[in-house]
Amino acid sequence: MSDKPRAVVLLSGGLDSTTCCAIALDQGYSLSALTVTYGQRHNMEIDAARKVAAHFAITDHVVTEIDLRAFGGSALTSDIAVPKHDNAADIGDGIPVTYVPARNTIFLSFALAFAETRNADAIFIGVNALDYSGYPDCRPEYIAAFQTMANLATKSGVEGADALIIHTPLIDRTKAQIIQTGLGLGVDYAMTTSCYDPADNGAACGHCDACLLRLKGFKDAGLNDPARYVG
Repeated sequence: MSDKPRAVVLLSGGLDSTTCCAIALDQGYSLSALTVTYGQRHNMEIDAARKVAAHFAITDHVVTEIDLRAFGGSALTSDIAVPKHDNAADIGDGIPVTYVPARNTIFLSFALAFAETRNADAIFIGVNALDYSGYPDCRPEYIAAFQTMANLATKSGVEGADALIIHTPLIDRTKAQIIQTGLGLGVDYAMTTSCYDPADNGAACGHCDACLLRLKGFKDAGLNDPARYVG
């Protein structure tokens, strides 16, 4: 049995979660990966998550399902159009329609259950409070509140053992810094996908918030994005 500490990483197949995975491995954790299919507009990110898990030799990779299309309320889980812009400066300051209500709360709750079954010491999630789209569940105060809840809700927390720690290594980094960190750890970003509304062949649209923030990050880092884009 490995003497390494064990952690669960929430793995979406995107740039941030893949970088978060690489950081956790670099910190010496033995990883289990959790991917949630929640009724999002496409399954390409699920395929990407499987590629990332295989790349990092994570054999304990669980893909679980909860269908948030039953509630709707988001451009990612209903027929609401995904907003498109010409550049990142056009992204508004408010909470966009691509926000999926309670998504990170649901994901972290699943990760908490998964972590307890694996006797894990930690959960890694790639939330970011700088270059992001204004989602309320990506803020440090939200993570701190969930950590408090996790300490109250878990067997380890109640029994006084070491509580599960929620790690957010990307929360205060720019997208360019995240990319540079990942490249330093050997991440191949060609295997990741970020687009909210890709073409049928998997090519990214290049104009949704996720694409624009990703493209800006690579530009700010002085690099070309290896992802495929429409046109």
